[in-house]
This record gives sequence, C-alpha cells and structure tokens, in this order.
Amino acid sequence: MPNNKISDLGNNKNGDIMKHEVDLSDYNIRTDLTIEAIEKDATIAPSTKTYDQVRVTEIDVDEEKSKIIGKKIGKYVTIEFDDVTDKNNKDKVLKIFIKELEKFIKLDNKNDLVLVIGLGNDTSTPDSLGPLAIDGINVTNHLYELSLVDENYQRVAAITPSVMGKTGIETSTIIKSIADATKPKLIIVIDSLASTSVERLNRTIQITNSGIFPGSGIGNRRKEISLETLNIPVIAIGIPTVVDAITIVSDTINYMIKHYIYTKEHLHLPKYKLVIGNNYLKEDIKINNQDKELLLGLVGHLSDYELRSLLNDVLSPIGYNLIVTPTEIDYLIDSLASIICQGINEIMQH
Repeated sequence: MPNNKISDLGNNKNGDIMKHEVDLSDYNIRTDLTIEAIEKDATIAPSTKTYDQVRVTEIDVDEEKSKIIGKKIGKYVTIEFDDVTDKNNKDKVLKIFIKELEKFIKLDNKNDLVLVIGLGNDTSTPDSLGPLAIDGINVTNHLYELSLVDENYQRVAAITPSVMGKTGIETSTIIKSIADATKPKLIIVIDSLASTSVERLNRTIQITNSGIFPGSGIGNRRKEISLETLNIPVIAIGIPTVVDAITIVSDTINYMIKHYIYTKEHLHLPKYKLVIGNNYLKEDIKINNQDKELLLGLVGHLSDYELRSLLNDVLSPIGYNLIVTPTEIDYLIDSLASIICQGINEIMQH
C-alpha cells in the first residue's frame, strides 16, 4: 500500500535543514476501474490474455483483496483496446465483449426477464453512454405479454432512470421500484466511468458482477445498485469517459520523462531522424529514478501516488481539478454505446 505522507527537505530562514510532511490520508484517487486499483498493490496478480491486440484482464476480488484495494468482492473483467473508430477494430472488440459478457449471464430459460438499465444523463455527452446504449436494446417483454415473440428471444425490458439532478429521486430507489414491480431474474446496468489513466479513456470496458455505485468516480457517489440491495443478480458494464485534471497533469509528466529517455537513447540513430509521429509511449521504456531526478529535480523523487497527491493539494483548493473528456467524445460515445447494445442484443437473441 502507498505511504500516506510525502516529505521533502528544505531550509528555514536561518539556513537550518527542515523536513516537511504532507498528510495524504484523506486523498483518494478517482477511479471506477478495478484494474487501476490493483496497480497500487504489486501483490495482486490478475490473469491477463491478449486476443488480436485486445487485452483482457480478469480479477477475482475476495475479502482480503477487497480490503486492500477498496473494491467490492466479485469478478471483474477489463477489456482494453486501441481504437473503435475503425470498423474492423470495432467488430473485433464487439466479438470479445460478447464472449466475456456471456460468462456472466446465467439464466434458466428465455422467459426469465432481463432488465437493462442505462444510467447517466442524456444531455451530457460523456455521461450519456447508458441512455444511448438503451436506445439500441431490443426489448421483448411487451411482446411476451402478447405472445408475439419468437422462442429464441430472451425476455428483455429496458429503462433509463436519468439522474437525481433531474428527477429529485435516488436512482437506486427508482430501480428498486421497477425491479419490485417487474421481478427480473437479472439486471444489467450500463454507466460511464472515471479513470486515472488518459490511455484507458474510451478504450476500456469493465464488466463485473459486484454491482455499481453511480457517480463514485467523479466524487458524486450515489446509493449502491447490487445483489445486496436488490436481491437480484446485477451485472455492471462501464466505460471510462472522463478523467480529472490531476490525471492529465500526472500522465503528461510521465510522458515527458518517457520522451526525454527515448530521445536520449535514440537521438543519434539514423532511423530516429526518418520516423515521423513515432508513438514511443507504446514502447517498453524503463524509467529510472536518476533520469527522473535529473529532469524534474525535487518532483522527480516522488512516486506516482505521491505525485498525484501533490497535484491534488495544488489543484483542489483552487477548484482547478476539472473533469475532462476528449474533443471527439460525440463520435466515440456513439461507437462505444453501439458495442454495448449490440453485444447485449446478440446474447439475448440466440
């Protein structure tokens, strides 16, 4: 576990060396991704496989791991990819998403109702993943009532409960009321998440059977939606669509260090001069403390956790720890929502 204090050496007005410490015990990194939470503890080793450049990581969080990383007990699958703007890549991610989601779904027969819920705000693009995905879900519950549906189709209902700022009602309260009335055998919840990595933004899908706390990644944690609160199995599907300013600054500093090291090692190679737009960030660049300290001085002594903590101390009091999303979010969110709804439809229709 990371240390909860950072320290540095300085001099007072008399020239005496003084040690300064900042207490970080109240600082929590904003992430909804369990794969990022386990990165704080090297003793937790997930199972990782790669399928055609798409990385799938499986993490089983037991009671002991839950205490270490602060995530609920359950199974977590993370799908990481580079791009979904290309049709071939999108189809590849869709195929893997279907394969992984199927492992979570256990139903006795086609008449078992599956309630699909799209969390979020349809008027805020980064938070509209859930509502957009619901627009593409093939609902069949009403057709079952009229005996007008093929026996190969699962019984499916869908709802977008909106956000508390619009309704004035806790999302979990709305969902529980609907669940009590319709009695589904399974609930699938879709929501936008927050990440602590720019590289994972809109390039990661997390699937879990542990449920979800809406809004937790951006500091607006609402009541839990899970098996424990609803007495119904809950599968949560999420994609990180926002990061905070701390993440952007921290990642930029790390990219700058990588750039410095890569340039130093390759500057005099002939091929370096011929490469335009080379993505050195994808290469295995070993960052050593000597280079960090040479480039950044005192800040170079800090670990990643300590750096984020320092940035939190700087940005949060002045209100500059902004929540940020990419400029191309409109197109990305449409593509990602399409993968989610197509994947669910595919599973429910065979």
